[in-house]
Amino acid sequence: MAEQVATLCDQLIKAVNVMMDAESSQIYRLEALKFCEEFKEHSSLCVPCGLQLADKTQPAVVRHFGLQTLEHVIKFKWNDMQQQEKVKLKECAMQLLSTGTYSILVEESHIKDALSRIIVEIIKREWPQHWPDMLKEMEALISQGEAQTELVMLILLRLAEDVITFQSLPAQRRREIQLTLTKNMENIFSFMMAVLQINVDEFRRVKMLPGHELQARAHCRVAVVTLNTLAGYIDWVSLVHITSGNCHLLEILCLLLGEAELRLEAVECLLIALSRKGKLEERKPFMLLFDDVAIDYILSAAQSADGSAICEKSSISQAGQVVERRYIFLKRLCQVLCALGGQLCSLVGSDVQVEIPSNLSKYMEALLGFTTHSSLFLKALTQPTWGALFRHETLSKDPSVVEMVITYLKTSMINLVKTGFPSRDDSPSCEYSRMDFDSDEDFNAFFNSFRAQHGEVLRTSCRLVPLEAFQIAAEWLQYQIASPINPGDAASQSTEGLCSLMSPSVVQWDAMTVFIDCVVSQVFKTLEDGKLPIDQGMEMLQAILNYNTKEPLILSCVLSNISAFFPLVIHKPQLLPQVLSTLFKAVTFMIDPDSKAPQTRAVKNVRRHASCSIIKICRDYPQFLLPFFDIFYTHVKELNASKGALSYMEKCALIEALVLISNQFKDFAKQKAFLDELMGSVVTDWTSDEIRRVLCDPVTFLSFIGADQIITEQNKESDAARLNRGRLSFCLYAILAVVKRARWPADPEEAKAGGFVLGYNSSGAPIYRNPFAAQFLALLPNLLVLIRTFNSLFLPENLCLLSVTFSRAFDLMDSEKKCVLGLPPNTLDIYDSPADKSSLERMQGFFSTVHDNCFHILGNAGPALQREFYTIDKFAEKVAGSAFVSLDYVPDQRLRLMIRVFLKQLVISCPQEYYESLLCPLLGPMFSYMMQRLNVKWQVINQRTSIDEDEEVALCQESQVTQEMLEEQLVRVLTREVLDLLIVSCVSRRVPDSATNKEEIEEEDMMMDLAQTPSAAQPTVELTELGKCFMKHEDIYMALLTLSFNSLSWKDTVNCHRTASTVCWTLLRQVVEGNLILEAVTWLYTSVLRGLQVHGQHEVCNMTLCQLAMHIYESLRPRYVELRTIMTQIPNINLEALDQYDQRLIDPNAQKLGEKKRKDQFKKLLAGTVGRALCQQFKKEVHIRNLPSLYKKPKPDTDVLSSDSLGLAALFQPENDAL
Repeated sequence: MAEQVATLCDQLIKAVNVMMDAESSQIYRLEALKFCEEFKEHSSLCVPCGLQLADKTQPAVVRHFGLQTLEHVIKFKWNDMQQQEKVKLKECAMQLLSTGTYSILVEESHIKDALSRIIVEIIKREWPQHWPDMLKEMEALISQGEAQTELVMLILLRLAEDVITFQSLPAQRRREIQLTLTKNMENIFSFMMAVLQINVDEFRRVKMLPGHELQARAHCRVAVVTLNTLAGYIDWVSLVHITSGNCHLLEILCLLLGEAELRLEAVECLLIALSRKGKLEERKPFMLLFDDVAIDYILSAAQSADGSAICEKSSISQAGQVVERRYIFLKRLCQVLCALGGQLCSLVGSDVQVEIPSNLSKYMEALLGFTTHSSLFLKALTQPTWGALFRHETLSKDPSVVEMVITYLKTSMINLVKTGFPSRDDSPSCEYSRMDFDSDEDFNAFFNSFRAQHGEVLRTSCRLVPLEAFQIAAEWLQYQIASPINPGDAASQSTEGLCSLMSPSVVQWDAMTVFIDCVVSQVFKTLEDGKLPIDQGMEMLQAILNYNTKEPLILSCVLSNISAFFPLVIHKPQLLPQVLSTLFKAVTFMIDPDSKAPQTRAVKNVRRHASCSIIKICRDYPQFLLPFFDIFYTHVKELNASKGALSYMEKCALIEALVLISNQFKDFAKQKAFLDELMGSVVTDWTSDEIRRVLCDPVTFLSFIGADQIITEQNKESDAARLNRGRLSFCLYAILAVVKRARWPADPEEAKAGGFVLGYNSSGAPIYRNPFAAQFLALLPNLLVLIRTFNSLFLPENLCLLSVTFSRAFDLMDSEKKCVLGLPPNTLDIYDSPADKSSLERMQGFFSTVHDNCFHILGNAGPALQREFYTIDKFAEKVAGSAFVSLDYVPDQRLRLMIRVFLKQLVISCPQEYYESLLCPLLGPMFSYMMQRLNVKWQVINQRTSIDEDEEVALCQESQVTQEMLEEQLVRVLTREVLDLLIVSCVSRRVPDSATNKEEIEEEDMMMDLAQTPSAAQPTVELTELGKCFMKHEDIYMALLTLSFNSLSWKDTVNCHRTASTVCWTLLRQVVEGNLILEAVTWLYTSVLRGLQVHGQHEVCNMTLCQLAMHIYESLRPRYVELRTIMTQIPNINLEALDQYDQRLIDPNAQKLGEKKRKDQFKKLLAGTVGRALCQQFKKEVHIRNLPSLYKKPKPDTDVLSSDSLGLAALFQPENDAL
């Protein structure tokens, strides 16, 4: 046998060397791998060969393979081994621990890891029942040296990870090992603390002695691995062990913060400890860390690490380089301070009666040090802690906290400035950004998130010191206005020499604008009118209005500041004309009015910003602007009369603003006359015979907008086509602006007095009329015609009419693709680039906005017009004849928008009396169509995922992968929109009144039904009135059922979970008591099982699908025995358990189990249907047998009924004299 082992080992060594040799061919490497795997699977000599290969005389790669072989034997063959073989293997493994490795500094880390895994695998199978002295043996090993001590720590760490973190054991074994660990935790902690203390002391003693460097490194290595092991236990052990001995562990960890070689591991342990949750009483000892000594250690460590975090400048780079380990330590130390602040906020003001620490100011200074650090990441870490301190009911009133608020506000003036891009070297934070972010886009996204979080904390701090915050904002604004504009170096300037996003002046103005917005908004909310700094605020607003600049990016900041200070104008109306004048000038802003060059994006953004500011003011303060309406209207007319002064969108924005003010007329006749005048030209143009002819015919429409023209450099696009597109776009934008904003007064009495009430419905609610209704009804026919024609454009015969230039006009734009794929938009676009697009991009934008606006108009018409909209004659037929035409050819993206912005809004706003006449004729066919369409598309997707390798290579070569990903994601979002529409239509959630339930349910019933009754606070899912209306139509109801149950097996886990938990049972429950045909019952149940096969690997989906299957089975199994036949076809089902479940279900006299037990039993019955993830399909299962129970006490076998010592029976015996 020895010769056989030696021969086999030689072959294995050669195979391992072939596998690890970079020069080996692929064929030889695969052959060697196959040989090794077959050896591990089938050879009876794995143990002797593994031990021989693991000998330390062998090369490291061979030793590692030998240890892997032994681990494989333990994991997969342990259950088939004889007891003496197990004992021998365990003894050999312990011998390897003792003598099978080199010294701690020489041995390879992967060898140590493999050896520790072997011991842990044995422990998982044998401890504590068959190996009760394991901990004593481990403790004895450390006396043999540092190498064995390190291995013992690795074993303890991996054991905790497998049992607690990864839970990679059967439940009983995991519970027994965890209970045994917990029982011995005091000894384990004492053992680890002793090892740590000894090695730290030795390390400190010998590191200063010359010639003892190796010994010092060995002790340091042991201390590091001990700290790592402690970190694996601190996360879950009882807090008593962490805080015992007056927080001795935390004291040691704080002391270790001063040791450069150990501080990172020490701070990791400290962070885990301070992040623990639990009873407040148990966390009270953490307050010891607020002592001066502990805070001083933390401050000293922070200053030491920060000073050495950036190494000296190299000859290659002028900037210093961040040392990663030191920087990580700074991050962890910052997190420790934040966690300590979290414990403080939890304990102070609670029932445990913790006083505010006397040195709270020192703690806040330490935290402020990280807030003012150059690293953006460190600044961001501190923000939640500042927010918690400033919001805390008790701490926020402390004088030291109030004083710190002012310091924080001044610090914010620096932190809000967007500097530190990784690609630049204009700030100390750039080096840190290069460590934290891969690109400028990543930095920009993180900074925007940081700024939003910072803004929340700013608003909170302003509530504490509103006047001081306002004074800081005023000083910053005055300084910024007085400062000359600095466009920066050539890299920061635009092509015209103007500022760019990176210019110093722009980033300062941008930061100041955010600061002022946060401060001013809170000042108005916090202070009463009499205490507002009106005069100072008006001076600031006047300074802003007087500020003139041709820099578009700075002008945009000026507009934001005007909006922030506008509430002051209510107190001093004399400034309103100047405010409006400034805004109107910005609407027509141009850098050079005489230039014919295309406007830059920055200029367009300024004009759009000004338009939005006007709309916002008119929306928020319409009553205040009403006296200035005539001036406002006159100014708009003058701008409209100026040729080329306004774009179509800017004109529509001003129309929207005028309509918002006109709502304050509160006079139906007056507002209607104004809207007739305002929209007169739009109505005339839109309803003209010319437009009617254009909109009716796809060929004429394409010719009208120039989509059939071939555009080249020699053959430019005609101005007529551009004007025609603008003409149509303006009409649609104007209609949308008015229908979205025109309303009756919110007060019913004012609406009645103003003539807005048509009458009252049966319930007594007023029926309103909209002053725009007559015009809208005149505009609606052509709108529906346009929608029908637009849908027809996707027909093959009409697509052929597009010229070569516009052949891709219906493709998604890049911005739409990013939106569908969930990619963030590029926010760092060059603002000085021309906003003029190519002919194709303009045509794509036109088609997209026309389609979107058509359905936005219809979606807004319901809430705006109400009864006048829903009572349009044959409205359902008209919509179906336009929006539902040629749907087979309409792309998913367009269909998705129609469902979201039109049909969903129609359902939400439609009164109940129009369900039958409008919604049923519309939504019934729509759901049927979408069910068929989505079914086909998901079948195509499933086929793609199952194509063979050759086809996949061909597809990759054709570069179709990205397009297929886009198409699949579009199907996914379309599916979610359809099911969202279904849920809005049919499902309502109601939260029952818990108090009422408790009063209604008798105490006895509550005790008996506790396991079966859901929590009173949980919402119940019910069918809506519209859903009940659908129930009356069998074709609609069957379409809804088919759609919802089919969707369970579509490859979209979000949709599966939502549908299974919300829709399926809500729909099926309505007919479950009726006479369902057998085929329907079996189809419904197998649909759920198919969903389990596809999505069962995800725990959330598994739970909802199992619950749905259980509802169906328990409701229908007594009448449909065929459901049991389906269950018997589940792989590996326990038929005996199924029979027991059926008996309890069918037999009325059988003992009923609680809902939780029924769920667990049914989940086990369905386990065979659950599909596995691809990464798990070829994984070999590890089976760990349970050992004899260690802690479970046997129940006594006494017969309760025949017992003589009950006592209760004696009370009812007539011969009892005591009664």
